[in-house]
Formats: sequence, C-alpha cells, structure tokens
Amino acid sequence: MARAIAVFGPGLVVMLADTDVGSIVTAGQSGVQFGYKLLMVQLLLVPILYVVQELTVRLGIFTGRGHGELIRDSFGPFWAWVSVGGLAVATAGALLTEFAGVAGVGEMYGIPRGISLAIAVVALLAVVLTGSYRRVERAAIIVGLFEFAFFFVAYAAHPGLAEMARQSVTIPVHDAAYLYLVAANIGAVIMPWMIFYQQSAIADKRLKAEHFSMARWDTAIGAVVTQLVMAAVLIGCAATIGASAPHASLSTVGQMSQALTPFLGQTVGKLVFGAGVLGAGLVAAIVASLALAWGMGEVTGFHHSLELHPLRARWFYGVYALAVVGGAVLVGVWPDLVSLNVGVQVMNALLLPLVLGFLIALAVRALPDEQRLSGVYLWVVIIVSALTTGLGVFGGLQGAGLF
Repeated sequence: MARAIAVFGPGLVVMLADTDVGSIVTAGQSGVQFGYKLLMVQLLLVPILYVVQELTVRLGIFTGRGHGELIRDSFGPFWAWVSVGGLAVATAGALLTEFAGVAGVGEMYGIPRGISLAIAVVALLAVVLTGSYRRVERAAIIVGLFEFAFFFVAYAAHPGLAEMARQSVTIPVHDAAYLYLVAANIGAVIMPWMIFYQQSAIADKRLKAEHFSMARWDTAIGAVVTQLVMAAVLIGCAATIGASAPHASLSTVGQMSQALTPFLGQTVGKLVFGAGVLGAGLVAAIVASLALAWGMGEVTGFHHSLELHPLRARWFYGVYALAVVGGAVLVGVWPDLVSLNVGVQVMNALLLPLVLGFLIALAVRALPDEQRLSGVYLWVVIIVSALTTGLGVFGGLQGAGLF
C-alpha cells in the first residue's frame, strides 16, 4: 500500500486536469443539445484515453526523459520545436478556458473579475514555487477532488435510467452539430499538455521499471474517474436543461449554473457546481502551465525540475509564471474569451495527428526492445489512434463547415 501511494499521482493529477473547464462546458453542452446521445462516447473514450496515457507512462519510466527531450533526441531539434509549438497553442487555449471558468465562478458570487483572477494567480504561483514535486502533486490532487461535486449534481438531477439507456445507443451520425460535439469531446479528453505533463512528471518523480505496474494502475483509475466526471456533467445537464430547453446555448459556467439552479436549487446549482468548476480550472491551470514549462525546458536544455529551487531553474519557473499570469491577464482584458470553450476542445482534436503521431513513433523507436510496441498491440494502438484522430478531425472540420 505504501508503495502504491508513493507511485500514484502523475496519472491521477493529469486525469483530474483533463476534466478542465472547457471539458465541463463541452460535456454540459452535449447534454443540453443531444440529451444522453453522447453518453456512450464518454464511456468509449475511457480505454482510448488509457491507451494514450499508458504510452507516456511507458516512455517516462523506461527512458527517464520527458516528452520534448525524447522527441529532440530521436527526431532532431526541428521536430521538437514543432511539438512544443503545438503544446504552446493547446496550453494557451486551455489557460483561457480555465481562467474564464475561475472568473465565472467569482462573478456568480459578485466578486469582480480582476479580484478573482488575481487570487487565482497568487494561489497557483504559491503552489508551484516550492521547489518540491510532491507538494505540487498533493496540492493538485486536493484541488482536483472538488470535481467530485459533479457526481452530486448528476444525482440531484434525478435522471431517468430507462431514457438514458435508450438515448445512449441512439447515434445521429449524419448530424453535423452532433459530429462537431463528438470532435469536441475527443479533444476534451486527449490534449497535448497531458502527454507532456505526465511523461515529464514521471521522469521528475524518478519512477523506475519496478513502478511500472502501479503507474499503469494510477493511469487506469484516473481515466475512469475523469470520464465518469464528464458523464456526470452531461447527465446533470441532459436531465434538467436538455429536457426543458434543448436549444439553450451554455458557453460559460455562469450560464450553466444559472440554468441548473431552477432544477437543482440554489445550493447545488450554484455552490456545488461552482466548487466543481473551480477545482477543475485550478488543477488544469497547474498541469497545463507546468507541461509548457517542462516542454520548453526539455527542448532548449535549460534546467527543468520541480525539485530545483526557483533560483536554480529561473527559466522553468519563469515560463510557468508567464503562462499563469498571461492567461489571467488575457481573460481579464477580453471577457468575450469565455465563449471559446467548445472551440478550444475542437482545436485539440485537430492537433491529434501531430500529438499521437509523435507518441506512437517514440513508442516504436525510443523504448528498450522489451518495452517497444510491436506485433498485435502495436496495430491495436495504431488503429485506435487512427480512428480517434480521423473522427475528431472529420467532426471538427464538418461541424465548422470546412468539410
């Protein structure tokens, strides 16, 4: 048990961050527009998410290097910068949605946007500027556990089980709006910063071959939890707003909370939902910003570890601080950015060819022979990745009217 507790963390943290504010809005919008028809997608994404993140566990443990460093060493600096460029785009989009969510929760309680964002920035900087990976990991898990509030939201909505079962197997494959939300949900599950974060966190935590089994359990449990949270949000919104106002557009957490309040009451609709959003936004902001700092450090070669004092890794902590402060400032200056939530997830889906392409190539090329992907499992990974990528890109382009 003590060994499991020591190993557990990177997978659970990254999965809690996976259910970020943009993902919550995407899941909520899915329930509002299509009832339970996207519920099966949430469940089918569990094994896909596990397969993807298990590769990062394998790479982190058996190479001892982060994702950006491994790409640089395997394919050269150019491709390393290409991968980090995709990471930077995804991180920027994520931070905008996280801080928009934090600001939205503050505004629900009459707290001005500038004050709520400033408090969030101070808290996020304080968590990381400790020079200790374990402290950051523990803080992230504690904050992320607030997402469990969404299970109570789903329960309080009193969904009809028979209707849920019937709709979950009804798939309107010819509906462009449905395919667009499928793409958004795929992009909400597989994000570039998740891969960079988990591989770098495993390397920073110095996990070894003997920890591989426990690290995979960490990832598997996290994959189940994050998709159950997404399903809970979808169910809560489908059973309430979707049943009475299926054409409602909920692009912000404030709109979602206001729409839920008449059905769930003031406490659940506002306090519980707000706590879940706040936990999701803060843990995702930590993970996405650290992923960018790690990725930049691995590609450029500057010191990049949470075990180093900030004065010994100025660029690493500087990139983290710049990402956090920059994201908060942008949301404070341009309030309309809160409407980007679903679009950011679709953007993540469009980045999948780059993200999964590098991941599979590294799993084939960079791992020791005994851990290298080969045979049947290699083809399973390739087929699953190709289908997921194809569906995400096709749905995103068609839903946007570009296909």
